[in-house]
Amino acid sequence: MNRSEFLDFTFEELIQKGKDASEKYANAEPFPNGHFDDFFNADMLRKVLAEFPELGDKKDIKFDNPNENKLASRGEYKFGEVSTRFAHFMNSQPMLEFLEHLTGIKNLIPDPSFEGGGFHQIKPGGFLKLHADFNKQRSTNLDRRLNVLVYLNENWEESYGGHFELWDKEMTGCKAKILPIFNRMAMFSTTEFSFHGHPDPLTCPPDRSRKSMAFYYYTNGRPASEIIPGKEILTTTTFIAREQDSAQMKRYNTFVVFMQNILPPFVVKLAKNILNRG
Repeated sequence: MNRSEFLDFTFEELIQKGKDASEKYANAEPFPNGHFDDFFNADMLRKVLAEFPELGDKKDIKFDNPNENKLASRGEYKFGEVSTRFAHFMNSQPMLEFLEHLTGIKNLIPDPSFEGGGFHQIKPGGFLKLHADFNKQRSTNLDRRLNVLVYLNENWEESYGGHFELWDKEMTGCKAKILPIFNRMAMFSTTEFSFHGHPDPLTCPPDRSRKSMAFYYYTNGRPASEIIPGKEILTTTTFIAREQDSAQMKRYNTFVVFMQNILPPFVVKLAKNILNRG
């Protein structure tokens, strides 16, 4: 069968979609990015949503600090039957080929361990401040090149907030805002200056939350133009404050940068995990 249960079109059409959108993706501001609406079969994606787990126990990842207030699953442990098939499709050869044609990044490597990926949830009042992601995967030393986000929020209103924001590297302002509506897939090329996030507290009703699935893709090496001297290897996320962000956030980040400059990466990670637990 030359199609996936999660698509309403063939693999040939999938590849063509990547080719057709490649120029728009490459020329997008403030760095290569794009999004597609109604990309997946809606009924199958609703089954993924129906399996969205209760997050927040010891098996999950909980971030609670001045930079982020969010929850995430760990690996596949909380994937349901349909969610597992969907995640495996997102890491499959046809999807990789689509992403390579779309982004121009060749030889993409998926992450079967879903390190940092999987189910993500932000509850009312939660946020994810602007940041650039780690550029090296700790376990493989591969280079992180692409983020793909699939939003699972039905009947999501503009007033709820939760927009995914993309900022320029000079941090002069937001250049793109993407509302996290159901069956919208967003993606962007990751570099040391691809600043992005959901920086303002979520204002949805108390019985709602911002739900998504995240998938990250890697290559063995990256173009020299994307490497900043002294930042060749970053295994932790780098947050950056807007002018209007709190003094508490700015002090916290100054402390984290200080630790990164004097301590081994594994010690910094341990300290941040302790701080995240609040």
